[in-house]
Amino acid sequence: MSPYAAGRRSVHRSVAAGVPLALLAALTVTGTAVGVPSGEARVTGSATLGDIPLGTFSNALLPGTVGDDRGVDLGGIGSDIYPAGRKGEFWTVTDRGPNGQIKVAGEKRRTFPVPGFDPAIVRIRVSGGTVKVLDAIPITTSSGKPVTGLSNQKGRDEAPYSYDASTPLSYNPNGLDTEGIVRAEDGSFWLVDEYGPSLIHVSARGKILTRYVPKGLGLTGADYRVVEALPAVLLHRKINRGFEGLAQLPGGDLVMAVQSPLSLPDTDAGEESLTTRLLRFSTKKRAVTAEYAYRFDPVSVVDPSEDDTSELKISSVVAVGRDRLLVEERTDKAARLQVVKLTRGADILGDKWDDDTTSPSLEQLDDPAASGVPVLRKRLVVDLGTVKGVPRKIEGVARVDHDTLALINDNDFGMTDGPEAFDAQGRLVDSGIETTVTNVRLPRGI
Repeated sequence: MSPYAAGRRSVHRSVAAGVPLALLAALTVTGTAVGVPSGEARVTGSATLGDIPLGTFSNALLPGTVGDDRGVDLGGIGSDIYPAGRKGEFWTVTDRGPNGQIKVAGEKRRTFPVPGFDPAIVRIRVSGGTVKVLDAIPITTSSGKPVTGLSNQKGRDEAPYSYDASTPLSYNPNGLDTEGIVRAEDGSFWLVDEYGPSLIHVSARGKILTRYVPKGLGLTGADYRVVEALPAVLLHRKINRGFEGLAQLPGGDLVMAVQSPLSLPDTDAGEESLTTRLLRFSTKKRAVTAEYAYRFDPVSVVDPSEDDTSELKISSVVAVGRDRLLVEERTDKAARLQVVKLTRGADILGDKWDDDTTSPSLEQLDDPAASGVPVLRKRLVVDLGTVKGVPRKIEGVARVDHDTLALINDNDFGMTDGPEAFDAQGRLVDSGIETTVTNVRLPRGI
């Protein structure tokens, strides 16, 4: 049993120590909406992942990677969710690991309290009110080393610091800020990452086969194959807002969503813009074959409590037909799901909007359609902000059947920003937010 259990919820360490990974699980009470009028979307079930010490989880996969988990539990698996082929079972992927921000001398520093944590693909089963971890696959380099979640490049990514923001950590060119996940027919996985941003092909055992990055990124020193195959314009991604959503179309093509508008030509333009981009990638050609302009609704429409446009994000995209996607527009407090159709006429790949010298840029246009940009047309499926029982910060959406969606939230490993995230002994002050899988039934389907 870890000597750092003091002060944590009593269920944490006492039940988990020594338990095989496949049996690690916890219970919660199923929540089902009552009194919801027929014809409205409603929550039909909710299940929660319990308390699994992060050190126990990580060291079961790659022994010795985490010496001190600082009281953090497994979480952050809500970066995405993808059906695993059996009822109630899903593939999920962790975020880069526990991380936060602390302001020092007026500047925010990115903290990595458990720098040895290695992002993992996690298979879960949802049964009643319980989310059980069935299996986990560590993401490793060509030589089998952990990739970690640490920042890649000095000057491009945020400098990594210790939990209290006092000690600089080393950059790691292997590091991944993992987000979306799909599984291919051959059992391999495709993931997206926010750092590059990048698309990563991973073997069934978690070993990185290839990482596809923007042309001109110049990432060196990685212990796996890096290919510059994505449009160079993606080099203007906002920090921490690279690729977030990933969908697999029936024919095998992938669609990647840039989480937020590019910072093009500058940060202010990206913060104020309502236009982001989707990219289509052929797994046969190993190349981007199309690019689309996607227009957010005004932030006050997505989230009536929010007035900051920069809070808009795409966190999930799901294939719902040959060329149709379900797209999640969200803030941290609300989300709306839209359906779009990817048409040839909407393709802007290689157009002037991919040239970062174009002025005004795509992101600066108040009305892209009026400037001749074929913005994707969309149709609202459901406003999750109006559905009672849906947690905040939904980052993963999976289609269970024609009428039902499975949603998973990102609980940020129970972390919050600021120096108050850890106590005087360096132990996490848990936010109390749990990882939850929520089923929502749509009366008219998709």
